[in-house]
Amino acid sequence: MSQKQGSSNKVALRLALVAILTAVTVVFTMIVRIPTTKGYINLGDVAICFTAFTFGPWSAFIAGGLGTALADLLSGYAQWAPISFIVHGVEALVIALLVRSRAGRDSAEAVVPLWRKILAGIAGMAIVAGGYFVGGGALISGFSVAAVEIPANLAQSGIGVVLGLAVSQAVRRAYPPVRSLSW
Repeated sequence: MSQKQGSSNKVALRLALVAILTAVTVVFTMIVRIPTTKGYINLGDVAICFTAFTFGPWSAFIAGGLGTALADLLSGYAQWAPISFIVHGVEALVIALLVRSRAGRDSAEAVVPLWRKILAGIAGMAIVAGGYFVGGGALISGFSVAAVEIPANLAQSGIGVVLGLAVSQAVRRAYPPVRSLSW
């Protein structure tokens, strides 16, 4: 196999992986929905954080943003789709960028310390709570209603960080070559 053919196979594999991760994010977002004042909380952040911790910033941005926006559209919350795309896309991107190793993204041996992963998760939680406060407050419900949603958004994203990190670490231990799919 030529180097060019191997490279195009890797691109195709990454695109297929992003499509699957987007679908998983949609399912996780839709399968458990707990209604709130103007929306719902869900398990979508588990898939988003898993993708961010495991597959890198671009995979995470696309799967997180597109997956949650599609879930909103399919669930009858179309007004939230643009906000979800931006908030969860940026959440995933920032988490993934913060956990990138200084040794380089292609270094399979790079170990990211737990404190750095926790810090990335806290940043992601702040992005979710702040993003929905600003986006929902300015465009949908007003800031007083959006403020009521902050604890639920922090809980949703916090659970996502903890479970997403746990699943990521389990997958990386069980299948170390997954590191080469980071994008």
